[in-house]
Amino acid sequence: MAIPKKGSRLISVDGATFRWRVRRKPTYCQANSWGPLTFAVELAETPGRVLLVSLPCSRPDAWYGERTIAIQPALVTATIRQALDRGWDPRQAGNAFDVGLTDDDLADLMNGQPPAYEVPFMRR
Repeated sequence: MAIPKKGSRLISVDGATFRWRVRRKPTYCQANSWGPLTFAVELAETPGRVLLVSLPCSRPDAWYGERTIAIQPALVTATIRQALDRGWDPRQAGNAFDVGLTDDDLADLMNGQPPAYEVPFMRR
């Protein structure tokens, strides 16, 4: 299944252009903070197998103020490289390639810097 162009962003990683997107509205489980914050990635020119990344935190718009992070292009780039190393072939057709990241994975992807979590109700 292809990622909708509307609301997605382009990113270039090692000469290839990818499209990535966070779901516009949370699912019921994500809104209740039962499900993780996720984003999807695919090749921009010839979509094939989608990369589905789950982060160890809730969405910023969750109903209950759980910890969350902002998904930055540096994180998307590092995650794409890690998925390619793990065997994701974005040109191949097939089911989504799932990657579940932990707190330690996030720190490794961001050059040893621990993730800066926010709690939404504390931003006010």
